[in-house]
Amino acid sequence: MTLARVRAEIETWGTIIFIDASSSTINESAIQSSIDKVRDFLYEVDEVFSTYKEQSQVSRLRRGEIKIVDCSPDLQEVWQLCHEAKLLSDGYFDPWCVEGGFDPSGYVKGWASDRAIAMMKADGVEHIQINSAGDLSLAGGHEPGKPWSIGIRHPEDAQTIVKVFDITDGAIATSGTYERGSHIKDPHTGLIALGARSATVYGPNGGIADALATALIVAGKDGAYLFQKPELSEYHCWVIERHNDEAWAI
Repeated sequence: MTLARVRAEIETWGTIIFIDASSSTINESAIQSSIDKVRDFLYEVDEVFSTYKEQSQVSRLRRGEIKIVDCSPDLQEVWQLCHEAKLLSDGYFDPWCVEGGFDPSGYVKGWASDRAIAMMKADGVEHIQINSAGDLSLAGGHEPGKPWSIGIRHPEDAQTIVKVFDITDGAIATSGTYERGSHIKDPHTGLIALGARSATVYGPNGGIADALATALIVAGKDGAYLFQKPELSEYHCWVIERHNDEAWAI
């Protein structure tokens, strides 16, 4: 079987988003057209959700200039989904408990990447990887019968891969102290999170995986019980402890 494949880089959200897409039913031109639609969507997401752009809806919401009921349907949806993720994580993930007010960054990347996957599948693209700064949404494997192989870096050495996951469909998100230093705070105490150095979560939903990875940086082993919840039965984690290279998994 011959696959048409297109790879692309999209600069937005303060990072580079990498897309690897292929299909046995549509040609490269049609795949590129689908990627172009995704690019426009991701730009729109940045205009709505950016905490760095002064006139984004999220920035205006944080300043109290508008209320959530005045915001776009997408922002209202993510607001509600963040509420649900906060409840699922027992408050270890709390985008309202950050400096400056509501910050959905720990959820919206996965949400938007999942939406982009759905858009491309509707266009006939069968095999898709969307990589947003290490948080990935995946569909169809690299090719028929071959899953995507996703490597997880060592928290202190970007050149060292310490774990590889083979995933055909779903999402995988990694949070760690190496991303922007010790930027994640414990919502329960307001202090710097001390639970884990690196936390990887994989499952069917990118937003939830992203939120849970952040939650485990805060909770560490104390958050292992979260994965006993029936709502999280399809999610798994792999975590490197805060003070050593000890790793544990569920």
